[in-house]
Amino acid sequence: MESAFTYTESELVQGLKAKDQKVFGYLYDRYSPALYGVALKVLNDESNANDVLQEVFLKIWRNIDRYDESKGRLFTWMLNITRNSAIDTLRSKAHKMDQKIQDIGDDVHLYTGNLTVHPSVDHLGLSKVLEKLTKEQRIIIDLAYYKGCTQEEISKVLEIPLGTVKTRMRNAIIQLRNLLKLV
Repeated sequence: MESAFTYTESELVQGLKAKDQKVFGYLYDRYSPALYGVALKVLNDESNANDVLQEVFLKIWRNIDRYDESKGRLFTWMLNITRNSAIDTLRSKAHKMDQKIQDIGDDVHLYTGNLTVHPSVDHLGLSKVLEKLTKEQRIIIDLAYYKGCTQEEISKVLEIPLGTVKTRMRNAIIQLRNLLKLV
């Protein structure tokens, strides 16, 4: 691929719907590092993250007709497919709750794995945005988004009332929306 050539989002969608392999190659080259990073964050296993990444791009290729630009950007749609596929992988292996919430700590928003192949995983700057949330909000976002826990599971793990989890999650999402508008 020519590194100087880029596609607009609508050109990407049209090309994918037309099953253009050059467009698909560009999409893979451009977005696989970020999608791999999400899968790796959820699974904490490089081999499984690679498998999920391949599965995700097959789903994108096969299901591009389901993408609705009025509901969000293409990248957001692909991120959701990746996250959901990674969570499905976790659940299909019947991981226990203790395995899902390994050492959350204060830096839940930081990626601590060894990812040298794709150094620009956080090109969206999400870790900087997440730093602006409170510790409690970061933990809840990490458990819900990256670990795939339900609000009820978060309540049990953190030993706090379900209503508190819902309130903190709602406040965190509102704050994230406002912060992302500024970025």
